[in-house]
Amino acid sequence: MSAASEITRKAKSNLAFALNILPRERREDMVVFYAFCRTMDDLADDPGVAPEERVRSLDAWKHGMTGGFVAPDEFQREVISLRDRRQIPNDLLVAIIDGCRMDLQPQRFETWEKLSEYIWKVACAVGLVSIRIFGCTDPGSERYAVALGHALQLTNILRDIEEDLSNSGRIYLPLADMARFQYTEQDLVNRVRDRRFLALMAYEAERAEDFFHQAAEALPAADRRALVPARIMGEIYHLLLEKMRDDRFHVFGKRYCVSKARKLAILSKHLIARSS
Repeated sequence: MSAASEITRKAKSNLAFALNILPRERREDMVVFYAFCRTMDDLADDPGVAPEERVRSLDAWKHGMTGGFVAPDEFQREVISLRDRRQIPNDLLVAIIDGCRMDLQPQRFETWEKLSEYIWKVACAVGLVSIRIFGCTDPGSERYAVALGHALQLTNILRDIEEDLSNSGRIYLPLADMARFQYTEQDLVNRVRDRRFLALMAYEAERAEDFFHQAAEALPAADRRALVPARIMGEIYHLLLEKMRDDRFHVFGKRYCVSKARKLAILSKHLIARSS
């Protein structure tokens, strides 16, 4: 088993699940790319490693991607080979590293625009790399990837509020949006779940819903089959968003997820559609 395959196997993520529908060669390349994203995220988040060491590790990866690794290990060679074979713009991979590096400090975003810049690095850039590995050819697939990236990441932010608070006090909700509903940082730290919080969450959920709609509108017919893994991800996360809304955002007391059975049903539906 390659280094990338081992990283992906251990992660058990929604993306890793969706990759099962890809042809073998593209699936193997996505496994390498997913392992790259997972590794950058883990380097930024590992609580057992001192912050300065995490900075050095991410900076070493960035230097290796821009100037070349002095003595690349097996996994680094896999990433470089993928980049070169699939002609992936290096700045997209660097953007992912930079986005993860931002998480080394407790996060605060004054406005939605500032949060959107972060989302572009950690989610939209991931989508823009993925569509190249999927074999997309229609320029509209880039618009789809950016819209879906915003939808998925914002859904993640809403689901992971408790986890992020517990992890160095990170707050990803835009402070201007919190102020709009007269809900303070201290309220969030205190896990206050009142009408202000519910109104704030409904507002952000509607924004995520709008991005899911934008992605659906941008989906190009020419790349519809190539984008099946992304469409599976979109369905899983849209269902996750609906679960949170229907349950009135009990995000402080539970971590919402989609059951394996529902994921398998979504996967099966797309497998049937591909074969028909």
